[in-house]
Amino acid sequence: MTGHAEPRELAVVVGATGAFGQSIVARLIGAGLRVVAVARQAGSLAQLQQTHGSALVPCAADIAQDTAIDAIRAAVAGQPVRLVVHGPGVAVAGGILTAPTASLTEAVNIKAGGMLRLVRAIDAQLVAGSRLVAIAGHYGLEPSAYAAGPGVANAALFNLMRQLSLAYGTRGITAHTLAPGPADTERLHRVAAERARQKGCTLEAILQDMRSESSLGQFTTPEQVAWAVSLLLSPEADAMTGSTLMLDSGRRRGLP
Repeated sequence: MTGHAEPRELAVVVGATGAFGQSIVARLIGAGLRVVAVARQAGSLAQLQQTHGSALVPCAADIAQDTAIDAIRAAVAGQPVRLVVHGPGVAVAGGILTAPTASLTEAVNIKAGGMLRLVRAIDAQLVAGSRLVAIAGHYGLEPSAYAAGPGVANAALFNLMRQLSLAYGTRGITAHTLAPGPADTERLHRVAAERARQKGCTLEAILQDMRSESSLGQFTTPEQVAWAVSLLLSPEADAMTGSTLMLDSGRRRGLP
């Protein structure tokens, strides 16, 4: 007699083709979840699906647009959702004195507005023990004069996740924020290269200066962020709802 495999629990990952997203998707699939991978570019999603096969459901959608709500809802197809991860990147369009004002509103729309679109797409599929997870960068807590958009948008996202933890708590659903520091990714190197150009120094000098902001003298890695996401699948993580898990390699200076 042939048995039937139990259906995999479902996770939804926004920003799935980015450096963080790819590591998170791999980690969650390795943990036995099926992943709805959300990103803007269908081609990048197709490449990701080649790696993970039927364990991955591609969903091409722009989380900055309300049309993403129906697209994600259709990809989930009425299945219970155990975990959602909101991790899209935003452009670093300059410091607070030079960044276009539109870049700040766009960043808030992607980070905070995008999280709301994601939650509204899957609200009916959430169950007791489901996790809502947002990746909000270190600069939302430690302001920097040279990263205006990410700082403002992530500060808004920290507040939003606290609100979601209150709104969903009675349903046994928890909300969590991860706060990585600067991560060793291609995007970081592009940002550092632009800062080096502006300051008239070498790329390595900028990278070393950024490393020195960490008490460990290092950057966060995408694999460390993916580990933290998988950690939240544990039932014991209920106690952390509304809180922020710092993954900044010792950059946080303020209290608490």
